[in-house]
Parts: sequence; C-alpha cells; structure tokens
Amino acid sequence: MTQLQWRLLTGLTLKSIWNRRFTAGLTLFSLALSVLLLLSIETLRSEARQSFTNTVSGTDLLVGARSGSLPLLLYSVFHLGNASNNIDWRSYMEISGHPAVAWSIPLSLGDSHRGFRVIGTTGAYFEYFRFGREQALQFASGAPFSGVYDAVIGADVAAELGYQPGSHMILAHGVQDTHFSRHEDKPFTVSGVLAKTGTPVDRSILVSLAGIEALHIDWQSGTRSRQTISAEAAQAMDLQPKQITAFMLGLHSKLHIFQLQRAINGYKKEPLQAILPGVALGELWQLLTTAENILFIVSACVLINSLIVMLVLILSGLNARRRELAVLRALGARPAQLFILLSIESVLFGVLACILGLVLYYLGVMLLAPLLHPYGVFVSMALPNAYQWSLLGGVLGLSTLLGLVPAIKAYRYALNEGLSIRD
Repeated sequence: MTQLQWRLLTGLTLKSIWNRRFTAGLTLFSLALSVLLLLSIETLRSEARQSFTNTVSGTDLLVGARSGSLPLLLYSVFHLGNASNNIDWRSYMEISGHPAVAWSIPLSLGDSHRGFRVIGTTGAYFEYFRFGREQALQFASGAPFSGVYDAVIGADVAAELGYQPGSHMILAHGVQDTHFSRHEDKPFTVSGVLAKTGTPVDRSILVSLAGIEALHIDWQSGTRSRQTISAEAAQAMDLQPKQITAFMLGLHSKLHIFQLQRAINGYKKEPLQAILPGVALGELWQLLTTAENILFIVSACVLINSLIVMLVLILSGLNARRRELAVLRALGARPAQLFILLSIESVLFGVLACILGLVLYYLGVMLLAPLLHPYGVFVSMALPNAYQWSLLGGVLGLSTLLGLVPAIKAYRYALNEGLSIRD
C-alpha cells in the first residue's frame, strides 16, 4: 500500500470513530482507566515493597538472641511476638564498643500500654534511627524523653488515644494490659509525639532504659514483689540495665559488615545472632506476595473486560457499517484494505488509551503522592520503568489482537450482502 492509501484509510477510520464519538469515547475512557489501574498497582506494588524493605534503613546489623532471622526481625522491628531470650548488658557494651561500630541503638521490649508496645531505648534512637529513604525521625510536637518517667509516642498512638505532650499513661507488664499487670505506682508523662512515618514506630511508645529498669525494680520473675518501691525512690536508685532484648548497629564502613556479623554469630559468652535487616525484610516480603499477585490479577481482569467492551463496540458498529463497507468495496476498495481499516481502529484505541492512561497516571501522582508520604510510600514523577512499558505494550498488543476479529469479519463480507436491505 502506498503512503497516500495509508493516509486515506487512517482518515476514514478517524471520521468513523468521530461519528460514533460518544460510545467510542466511553470505550476509550474505560480502556484508559484500565491502563491507569495497571500502572498504579505496579507503582504502588514496587513502592510498597521499597517502603517495606526500608522500614529500617541505614542500619547495618540487627542483633538479638539466637532464634532465626525472621523472629528477630518481627519482634525487634515490627514488635510482633517476643524474644526467646535477652542479651546481657555487658555483651551489648562489648560489641557496641567494637572499632568498626559507628553507633548503636539498644532495644528493651516486653511492656505495653493499651495494646501498643513499649520500647526502652536511649537518645541514640532519635539520632540514628532511619526509615524509608534514609529519613530521620521528626517530632510533630514536644521533645525526646529526658526524665526517667518521660515517654515519646508514635503518631498512631497519639491519634487513637488522644494523647499529647503532658498526658499521663500507666504502662503494663507484658503484652496484656490488665489491672494486675499495670505499673500504677509509676506513671509516665508524654514528652513528645513523633511525626507520621508509615512504619511500626507510629504504634510505639519509646521510653528510656532507665525508665524500664525503674518499672521493674520491685518486680521479680514477672510478678510484683511484696516490697514495693515508690517512683521517687526508684528514680534515686541505680537504674543501669542488666539485660536488653536486641540492638541495632551502624558501622563506619560497609566492608566490615560480614566480618562483624560472623564475629557476633560466633560470640562465645552467649548465643547471639546478627542479621542484615534489608535481607531479612526481603525474605519476609516474599511471604506477602500472594496479596500482591491478587491485586495484579484484579487489574488484569479489569483490562480484559475493557478490551472486550471495545471489541463489542466495534462488532456492534460493524453491523451498522456494512453498507458503508460495501460502498467502499464498490468504489474499488479491496478486502485487504477493509481488513486494514478495521485493524487501524483497534490500534488507535490501544494507542490513545495508553496515552490517556499515562496522562491520568501522572495527574494522580501529582495529586496523591503527597498524601502517601505519611505512610512511607514515596511515588515520584519518573518515567515508566521497563515493566510498566511492557504493560503498555501488552495493552496495545491485546487491543490490536482483538481488533483482528472484526477485521476478519469485514474481510469476509460480500459486496451484495452489504448492499442488501435486512429487517
């Protein structure tokens, strides 16, 4: 076919679509929404995975009692479950004093408040803890704890319980917050509220290690002893911790990670385990891929439905255009040209749907990306990645393939069939 013939066929296709602009517009918009859904789900999937694996970022090693990488990750980062054993304070001091260690964050778990986990730590938590893309913790109000009975709460804790700086809280021993387990004689005061992070920090209550020791100074083997010690008296006592649950390490150089990991895993004074948080988070994400795949299947079903709607539209319009096609045959158009005419229409639907879907996608990114930041999901205005381009190519390919059905049907129409009048 000559270039002129291609132009004529394309022009005829555009005029035909324009004559059916209302139904064609609805079909195009439906396809574009499917493209938007495919791109959005892929973006959210990849960004959610990135956010998940960056729940803790900048931490080189996570150390706890020997129990397996996933249990250690779950109770120290996600505050789910309990540690199989604690770590002696002297072991923590020895390892954190290693020449390769730049900073360390001790973590003491085991208490709670109305369903939220309490974490005993130091000021290093606010200084060195990172999440997302190396983001530091920010305070929405207040300041870090300074006194023994000060507490810093996450954004979700403040929102659900209505706490603010100056509010008082009673912590409980263990995960179950019951009357018998509450440390009612040693109330804590909220000193600060952290900004939203989209990580488990939002549902955490951070107190000092000295505060954890003060709470349990008159407790033995998980129960309150007969000799109670007041909050004031406990504050004046030696509150040096004897044990912690886990700790995070940041190294001066990434080259020392595996060397120090082997040294900790072979630590002779007590059985310890050091893991790379990023690797463990990646393993944990693999357990959640089922939900990810279901989202993709749903979006694929929506796309297929839209493509079927496009096919139905072209086929239904084809019956009304049989006389038009017959006239074209009478004017000298060959069956192959009618085939190409109908094929061009489906290709145009696919191309325009991809373009409109991309426009809607970037508009959505501009409007919704700032709303996702508090949940730890960061979506940028970057060009589509290789996988997204393949999705667009798949949409175009499927629309072209489905367009062959009416094209073949038009090819088979006989001239006298199109000119005859049917009731």
